[in-house]
Amino acid sequence: MKIYLTEFLGTFWLVLGGCGSAVLAAAFPDVGIGLLGVSLAFGLTVLTMAYAIGHISGCHLNPAVSVGLWVGGRFPANQLLPYIVAQVFGAVVSGGVLYLIASGKAGFDVSAGFASNGYGTHSPGGYSLLAALVTEVVMTMMFLLVILGATDKRAPQGMAPVAIGLCLTLIHLISIPVTNTSVNPARSTGVAVFVGDWAVAQLWLFWLAPIVGAALGAVIYRFISSVDN
Repeated sequence: MKIYLTEFLGTFWLVLGGCGSAVLAAAFPDVGIGLLGVSLAFGLTVLTMAYAIGHISGCHLNPAVSVGLWVGGRFPANQLLPYIVAQVFGAVVSGGVLYLIASGKAGFDVSAGFASNGYGTHSPGGYSLLAALVTEVVMTMMFLLVILGATDKRAPQGMAPVAIGLCLTLIHLISIPVTNTSVNPARSTGVAVFVGDWAVAQLWLFWLAPIVGAALGAVIYRFISSVDN
């Protein structure tokens, strides 16, 4: 149970740090952190948690990552469902805490988005369903390539959290305008359930695309990493 609690806490921090920065600080008058700040916040949540809990649970914080690590032969199938449940639960509880904080400001309107992911009219840049699908698949695929490569026993030791955190930052810099960046079904679910309506209706994409992308990334890494073996 300790490893599942650890995944719960890690995902809680990811949603609070990443989505919290988007909801509370991105457009704060005069000193808003903007797209760059939100991107960095998501990367920092993973970086800090990877050092804090990586040695306990592996610091997945993401159902797509857990699936990708399983496909990549790095994670046992019998722990897959409990990990995903813990991650989603952590994300939803974090979304609730963020909702309580954000609703303390006059004029707060959860229907405005609450850092939810979307496509079409709910994409920050008005991007289509196809563009969102391709973005989420490709970004998650590359995320898994970096995760698997950085944590390979042949890679430089102790630097994996830095590479993974910076990779997630880069992913957000690229894809926030398209989908508000998911690459993580738990992160998407944690805020969408409080928005309801369109955010829940479009949530299927932010489960399907990251999981497909993660599986592709794992298959590709297993192929390229076997070249020298």
